[in-house]
Amino acid sequence: MDAVPETADSLPDTAESFPRVADALVNAATEDGIVSRLQDLVLQTADPQDFFKEFAVFSASMLAPAGGDVHCNVTVVRRKRPVTVASSTTRARILDELQYGHGDGPCLLAMRTGKTVYVGDVTNERRWPEYARAVAVQGVRSILGVPLQLEGDSTAALNIYSSAVQGFSAADIVRAELFCEQSSKTLRLELRMAQLKDAKEDLEAAMKSRTAIDIAVGVIMAQNRCSQSAAMAILRTASNSRNIKLRDVAAGVIESVSPESELHTHFDE
Repeated sequence: MDAVPETADSLPDTAESFPRVADALVNAATEDGIVSRLQDLVLQTADPQDFFKEFAVFSASMLAPAGGDVHCNVTVVRRKRPVTVASSTTRARILDELQYGHGDGPCLLAMRTGKTVYVGDVTNERRWPEYARAVAVQGVRSILGVPLQLEGDSTAALNIYSSAVQGFSAADIVRAELFCEQSSKTLRLELRMAQLKDAKEDLEAAMKSRTAIDIAVGVIMAQNRCSQSAAMAILRTASNSRNIKLRDVAAGVIESVSPESELHTHFDE
């Protein structure tokens, strides 16, 4: 038996389905491109500061509306204080410092609430009038603050400045939110790597300090023919009386008997 032909009603609406498929493919390609670029940044930058600088510049290039440009900052709360860890431009950093100086603003509110904050026209902004006037003097007309999801109590946000009134459309804001969502995982990884690097450097510094003190104690023991505890007491007395850190006194003792000032530990690479 021949198959019954499909009616017009049962056929797919190609006029609507093709654009939706095309948009989905473009969005997927964009997401893959963002993730790939962020992974490259992690691999190509040896220092966290360099990574965040490149991330800020990348953010500005990705989030600038068609035909316009923006300035981007990455703000992280450290020791309960907001700090700009990277800026796409020098001007962007100045704009963030204005926000900190006034005690509040879109980026800080975005971090506190975990929600996007948009100021379409700073001349009509009533929540932070003094701050709004200050950024207007700098040529800023609209601001977008988008939270970045980190770990634990850590909070961060991307602050985006535009010189145009209503510089961000609804689509631009959604794109910025998706960008930050896609970036957050990479940022968490980079921050974790930075913490490990800091811990490693702290350990190395502690080991070198300990090595210097132990060698200085040995020198004092040899010079004074005294016990280890007595030598340590001499070292501490010198540190307290001169108001100098113990490791610095130890370094001075070593320099007095050794032409080589650099110390090596068993943990040196």
